[in-house]
Amino acid sequence: MDIAGLIPTFGGFFFTIAAFIVALSIIIAIHEYGHYIVGRWSGIKAEVFSIGFGPVLASRVDKHGTRWQIAALPFGGFVKFLGDQGAASDRPEESVLAGMSPEERRATMHGAPLWARSATVFAGPAFNFALSFLLFAILLMFRGVTSDPITIEDIRPLPGEVTQELAAGDVILEINGVAVPPSDEFSDFSDMLVRSPELTYTVLRNGVEETVQGPWFYPPLVLSTTPDSAAEAADLQEGDVVVSIDGVEIYDFDQLRDAVGNSDGQPLELEVWRENAETRLVTLTPIRRDLPLQDGGFETRWLIGMTGGLLFEPAAETPSLGQAAAYGANQISFIIESSLSGLYHMIVGKISTCNLSGPIGIAEVSGQAASQGWFSFFWFIALLSTAVGLLNLFPIPVLDGGHLVFHAWEAVTGNPPSDRALKYLMAGGLTVMLALMAFSLGNDLICP
Repeated sequence: MDIAGLIPTFGGFFFTIAAFIVALSIIIAIHEYGHYIVGRWSGIKAEVFSIGFGPVLASRVDKHGTRWQIAALPFGGFVKFLGDQGAASDRPEESVLAGMSPEERRATMHGAPLWARSATVFAGPAFNFALSFLLFAILLMFRGVTSDPITIEDIRPLPGEVTQELAAGDVILEINGVAVPPSDEFSDFSDMLVRSPELTYTVLRNGVEETVQGPWFYPPLVLSTTPDSAAEAADLQEGDVVVSIDGVEIYDFDQLRDAVGNSDGQPLELEVWRENAETRLVTLTPIRRDLPLQDGGFETRWLIGMTGGLLFEPAAETPSLGQAAAYGANQISFIIESSLSGLYHMIVGKISTCNLSGPIGIAEVSGQAASQGWFSFFWFIALLSTAVGLLNLFPIPVLDGGHLVFHAWEAVTGNPPSDRALKYLMAGGLTVMLALMAFSLGNDLICP
């Protein structure tokens, strides 16, 4: 990665950092609040709830005796429970515990029953998943789902002289004599038609069926760009239309997709039309990406990071709570499955290890997502929150998953791991995490 490209301007650098801090602070705050509130419900007292590390900038003590604080280094957070030596709850403060009554020891993490400790530890990742679920569901409620039958909300402007007789409010019944399927099946509809720059549409307009002419319904139009992509770097914007590729005129988004997919990473010259602006030429170099598939595998493709859309904006309706909930759960499930599958495929060498991003890459994407608007930014937070919850469940000492493994050992043997074993296991876990961080940071600096 070109560091100069990461920081195009001084102001852009601080915007990227600010977006990263905001996203990370929200996710960490929810994670730590899960530990805190479930610990409190199960009778474990929290002494400190901190967002950030280092010198304390502001703090207050609540009626439960917990000090809530904001610290100077905003790249993490912690909850320190009663009787802990430090923020990790890995070792008790024996001198403190020794002077406590049985009732007082019950309020510590190390003196609480196993069920209370396990629930408190698991609550952090669980709250991350809950945050993702709520954000995905709420974002779908805001965006809406395409109504049936498919109705035109607004016509998107296109270049050229192709006849355009469609209008807002039209209900599309047929295209070239083929009945239009429900919205959830419409993505494959183009395969049923003979491709042509101009089509015949049968529409219901003001209660009367009419036959009108219009362009191919899936033009090479930019609906959105992916952060950290060639399209984003080339300043392609929503509403732009690709008129030609290497001098060859196109009218169908699939023509653009095929040209990019067959480029083998060679630069492509795109002629881009923008409403109320001059047509311009841009050169984009497709980037090789490993994309997760629904069956758990991966597909390697060349991409420029551009998402297409219909020639019109379809009317949308608010989904039911059940639809929103199902969507949120499905998104979390897909992220978890593709993350685990990606990790496995990287370990066995089937996909590139460059798919593992580090702090620089995540910060860059957070800044680019924020620059695209609040919807994109909160979508990124939902995705990252699921990733953080999953990572914390890995059975590595110093992570929540490692603590849950210790609790499982205690449940089976009747005794927790010895202090000596804990010391070495925690040191080993910290080494693994530092090595993983160094490796991902190297990816940020080296990988394209």
